[in-house]
Formats: sequence, C-alpha cells, structure tokens
Amino acid sequence: MSVERIVEIASDNRHLAAFRGFMTVSEGREELGRIPLDDISAVIANAHGLTYSNNLLTALAERGTPFVICGPNHAPAAFLWAVDGHHTQSARIDAQISATQPLAKQLWKQIIQSKIRGQASVLESLEKNKIPVEALIDKVRSGDPENIEGQAARRYWSLLFGNNFRRNRALEGENALLNYGYTIIRSSVARALLASGLHPGIGIHHRNAYNAMRLVDDIIEPYRPYADFVVWHLGQEGCQEVTPDAKRLLASMAEMAIPMKDGIYPMRRAIQKTAQSLAKIYENGKATKLDLPVSNPPLWQAQEEGYGTFERAQADVDDGYV
Repeated sequence: MSVERIVEIASDNRHLAAFRGFMTVSEGREELGRIPLDDISAVIANAHGLTYSNNLLTALAERGTPFVICGPNHAPAAFLWAVDGHHTQSARIDAQISATQPLAKQLWKQIIQSKIRGQASVLESLEKNKIPVEALIDKVRSGDPENIEGQAARRYWSLLFGNNFRRNRALEGENALLNYGYTIIRSSVARALLASGLHPGIGIHHRNAYNAMRLVDDIIEPYRPYADFVVWHLGQEGCQEVTPDAKRLLASMAEMAIPMKDGIYPMRRAIQKTAQSLAKIYENGKATKLDLPVSNPPLWQAQEEGYGTFERAQADVDDGYV
C-alpha cells in the first residue's frame, strides 16, 4: 500500500523532472532525491529559482495531483490542475452551474456551522472557553446573512491566540504558519474536488471574480480549525516562523484524525468524503446533508482514538517520514 505524501520544495534553485515514474529533484547536474509519482498527493513549490520540466507537470496532471505555487507569504499564488478528470465530470459541472441559490445557501449554512463547531472543539481541546463560540452555531441561517462566521472568528481568535492577535495573511508569526497550514489543506481539497468531477472555480458562497478556486475556498472552511490546532501547539513550543520542522508537521495534517458522522478518518479521507457528498448533492439537486466534520468526539479524543494523531504526526516528523 503506497503512502500519499505532500512534497514541498523549499530550497532555492532546484529543478524538478519526471523520470521512469519518479519525480526527481536536482541541483545543477546532481540529483538530490526522487519519489514515486504515484505516492505524491500534492507538490508545493515554495522557493526561489525553481524550474520544472513539462513532462513532470503533465505526469502530475494525469494523476490529478495538484501543483501549488506559493508566494513569499507561504500562501498559494497558483494551482495546476488537470483538464480531464472524473468520468462524469461534464455532467457534474453542468449540475454545479445549474444549482439553485436556495441550495447554495443551505450548503453554506452547513459548512459554516461545521466550521464553528470545529473552532469550539479546538478551544475545548486546549482547555479554553468554547461557550462564546459554540453559542453562535444555532444562529447561522441559510446563506449566513448576519455573517455569524465573522462574529465567531472574532471571538475565536482572541480566545485562541489572545486579544492582540489579528488574522492577517501578510503578517509573520502565527499568521505565516496559518497561511502555510491552510495551503496544505487547500491542496488536499483541490485534489478531492477534481477527483470527484467538480470544477474548483464554481463556488457555493465565494464569488470573487479573480479567484479561480472558489469552491476550494468554500470547502476548506470546516477544515481550517485543525490547522489552527497545530499552529497553536507550534507556538507553545516557541515556534513563530515557518521553519522546515514546522512545515513538515503541518504537511502531516493529511493523517490528522477528523471526527465524521460515521467514524474517525484521516483528514485526506475526510476531505474526500466531503467532496463526494457534494457531488452527489449537485447531481440530485437537493439540499441533503453534506458529509462534514463533527464535534463528537472532541478533537483531543479523536486524536487519541483516530487513525492519525498529533503525537504520531510529530513522531513522523522527528523520524523523517514526512
């Protein structure tokens, strides 16, 4: 059984190529390493002076593997994704386009309620007061017209990181670590949506005309709190920069345990279940339940009982497996 890996290229002046089923990484004429293409779930290009062969990009696209190009703030600047994908892709994209506004609003309500539950679960797991955030879950209405999401975020960030914290993608410290963590999850969401035959640019709620990944930014929302959980732990260890060890730990979130309605799954599988359930909803044209993270069991308990754990992820980093 192959292990899916998120591969980040963080050193400058590397060349990436495809060779006999492997992705090779070279500096000048010296090959530094290689990894089977079939074992890669995403490639994150996060350095200066990188070059890539067309054969590599084609091989990744054929496998539905996202190639993510990051800017200086560790946030994604571009994605490469395949033109051809799921066997029912055209039908599902047509269903996306024809989805009604009431359906979209009901889906967004479910997404935001799941996100707020996740935020409350993070606070509970860290022995912080979850009540101010949890109290907002039932106030979310169809389409979230009162922006309960924003109200929850203001309460959540101050409880998690302190009253002086402000979420700003351009800042360093926790903000840069969050950027990187969200990039990891975003690549997994993009891969899952494409594998489910959905178009990542046809959103549920996000409408920014300049955003080609609007559906990705919709579906990532319930999974953001799990990156917050890891970044908080990094801060407790004195990590305030996007160091190589921090990157490896954040990349290991693919195996982090996520409570779903029918059990506990590694994050990569939980995201797949969400994408597949959305595709079925679009095909049916009815606002049935999305398969989203739940808060029972609490996050700390899920890490003890689930497939992947925070402690296991840290051990994998220490042992060089991630």
